[in-house]
Amino acid sequence: MNLDLAPDTPVPAPVPAAVPAGEARAPLTPNALRTIVRELAERPDQWIHHVRLSTEERWYRRLAADEDHEVWLISWLPGQSTGFHDHGGSRGAFTVALGELEELSLGGPEQGLLIRRIQSGTARAFGPDYVHDVRNTASGPAVTLHAYSPPLNSMAHYDLRAGGLVRTSEEGPDQW
Repeated sequence: MNLDLAPDTPVPAPVPAAVPAGEARAPLTPNALRTIVRELAERPDQWIHHVRLSTEERWYRRLAADEDHEVWLISWLPGQSTGFHDHGGSRGAFTVALGELEELSLGGPEQGLLIRRIQSGTARAFGPDYVHDVRNTASGPAVTLHAYSPPLNSMAHYDLRAGGLVRTSEEGPDQW
C-alpha cells in the first residue's frame, strides 16, 4: 500500500486539553473522534491536495498524530476494500468526505451480517472491539477521513466463515 508520510502541509487536528506531567491521557471517545473527522471533512482545503488514487490498492496517508489520537486520509477506487479487520483496541470514527462506501459488520446472532451504505457526509464511530469491512462498491472513487484513539498500534484481519469471523493475520505500524 502507498503510505506517503512526507511532511508537506500538516493538517491541524483539534487538540484536547493539556494533561499534567506524568499522567497518561485517556483515549478520546468515539463521539469526540466523530467530531474531529466531521470538522476536518468540512475543511477540504486542509486535505484535498493530499489525495492520490492508486489502481493497485487503497491509498492512505496519516495527516496528524499526537499521543492520544491520529487522523488518516484514505482514497478508494471502485472494488477496493479493507477486508474484515479490527483496530487493535483503539476507538475510531470515519466519515465519507467524497463518494460513497459500504460497511459490513456482524450484528450478533439475531442480526447476522449488517450492510450499511455510507453516503458522502455520513460519519460512523465505534468502540475498541469493533470489527468491520469497508469497501467501495460504487462506480466512482471515494475519499474518507479516519481518526483513532489511542493511535493505531496493530490491526488484525479476519475471514468471514459460516461460524463467524476467524482471525487470519495481524499487522503493525511498520507495515503501514
